[in-house]
Amino acid sequence: MNEAVYWILRCQHRLFTVPGDWPFPFGTAADFGLPASGLAVGEIAGRPCRALDVADWPALAGGEPVSLRALHGLAGMEVFAFAGRATQLLDWQANHRHCGSCGTPTARLGEEFAMRCPACGLVVYPRLSPAVMVLVRDGERLLLARSPHFKEGVYSALAGFVEPGETLEQCAAREVREEVGLEIANLRYFASQPWPFPNSLMIAFFADYAGGDIVPQPDEIEDAAWFAPDALPALPDPVSIARRLIDAALAA
Repeated sequence: MNEAVYWILRCQHRLFTVPGDWPFPFGTAADFGLPASGLAVGEIAGRPCRALDVADWPALAGGEPVSLRALHGLAGMEVFAFAGRATQLLDWQANHRHCGSCGTPTARLGEEFAMRCPACGLVVYPRLSPAVMVLVRDGERLLLARSPHFKEGVYSALAGFVEPGETLEQCAAREVREEVGLEIANLRYFASQPWPFPNSLMIAFFADYAGGDIVPQPDEIEDAAWFAPDALPALPDPVSIARRLIDAALAA
């Protein structure tokens, strides 16, 4: 491939960044000794971009591998979101090299983001896993919980994946009930965020407390409690919609 493009290069769950206005190297595949043309993932900064999993980093002065999450602090939300899209598409391509129905090697369906089985005709598009997040409020108090998987001391809103046959509203009520034993009312949509860890779509809501006592779900919730606005625990990183949801509640 002779076209100069931006490259999102991934190795061992890290991305290669370079100094400049945009953190990704720009050039042709030959410039960086890349063995393949990569996956076209759209445009960034008005230029085409390709993504590729590599075994080794290119030898570029000032180049540095960073985690996807770290990109938010280095280059902002736009770059983080775009790189998240690229990594999800790389995962989709890598995980569907064979047909899930008959095991035949698949091939890309034209320029679509679709892998097609030449034997049985099964077509697989990138999959998203919808997850609902709920910030429950009781007057000024906010219900925050801690998962054992969080960073030390961090609390967040409740969240969980949507199950088959379930609406977002049903999921919100079920997750709150299962995780802390509370009932909710007046569910209100806040915003959504693609979350590439690995392929979620977070849909965030506010809700009002409608009854019950806090009973944390064993193995899922390490602790949960009501917090006043002036006595909050450590909160999630600004990159997450959880932090935006909490900040919006505090601002209101």
